[in-house]
Amino acid sequence: MPLPIRIVPLRRGDRAILERWVRASTTPRRVVERARIVLSSAEGRSGAEICADVQVSRPTVTLWLDRYEAGGCAVLETDRPRSGRPKELTPSREARVIKQTLETAPPDGGTHWSTRLMARTAGVSQSAVSRLWRAHGLKPHRVDYFKVSTDPNFVAKLRDVVGLYLDPPKRGVVFSVDEKSQIQALNRTQPGLPMKKGRAGTMTHDYERHGTTTLFAALNVASGEVRHDHYPRHRAQEFLAFMRDVERSVDKGLSIHVILDNYGTHKTAAVDRWLRRHPRVHFHFTPTSASWLNLVERFFSELTTRQLKRLSVTSVGELKAAIDRYIARRNTDPKPFMWTASVRTILKNVRNAQATLDSHH
Repeated sequence: MPLPIRIVPLRRGDRAILERWVRASTTPRRVVERARIVLSSAEGRSGAEICADVQVSRPTVTLWLDRYEAGGCAVLETDRPRSGRPKELTPSREARVIKQTLETAPPDGGTHWSTRLMARTAGVSQSAVSRLWRAHGLKPHRVDYFKVSTDPNFVAKLRDVVGLYLDPPKRGVVFSVDEKSQIQALNRTQPGLPMKKGRAGTMTHDYERHGTTTLFAALNVASGEVRHDHYPRHRAQEFLAFMRDVERSVDKGLSIHVILDNYGTHKTAAVDRWLRRHPRVHFHFTPTSASWLNLVERFFSELTTRQLKRLSVTSVGELKAAIDRYIARRNTDPKPFMWTASVRTILKNVRNAQATLDSHH
């Protein structure tokens, strides 16, 4: 078992201070590192473990253990004078900038801070603000989208769908099915330029529209193969036509399990009648506002990024042909998407998200 560099005992009351520094989002990153080094040593962790966990070198670990033994927590917050230009941001000033970034609105009435605006407000250089934000992982210009499901049957549906991914039926096939509607056949108004060293490829921002198509896709969860078809619309009759094709493609001795979202065309009376006539087909619906549980959405994202985003065509026929070629090539060597999140992990994340929302609103 690797031995610790040495076990440094904590002074009275210092554990609470160090743990508070580690938890606080406004503590400068270098102070958090030093606090974690001292806490890890006090817990008897080895030098190699501390280096790997804190992402610092062994001399750095030794340096800050020596300084803590000599001066306690106070020395962890300060740096000894160095030659050259003094730093613009002291630890206390860093904390104020971080707090301002996280908790206040910019004075110009905008929705988020920029490095230039924060630099003017804080009286420091833009590069200093940029370095500080990078060190703390702050990106005010970015926003992620989400929606917490309010489905009263969320847990039951979640267990049903994730159960199919992690423990599929022995004598059955699992398909993840959805439609990607209103895919536009777009033609750029001018030819672009190819990528070259030092410059990205170019394309015009404007385009000519040449119609749309709806792509129906069924992802075989086990094999990764995609079965698809094109329709001009996405009503219940088009959905049923596609499901008939999927059902005919599966050996008669196997059950068919279909994962779907809650779109209205999946739940019409005609669909219910068809299901009664085909008892081996079973529909499993994701919770409302949780289409991310449907693995075919991962394929649609791949298709958009790899094929549709830069595609330039002059007709719906060309668009369909391009999609067909992409899926045909993909199906020659299909790779299944592996679901790894357990029900327990997902529920924990959802509860944390809801608690965070409740605390802010």
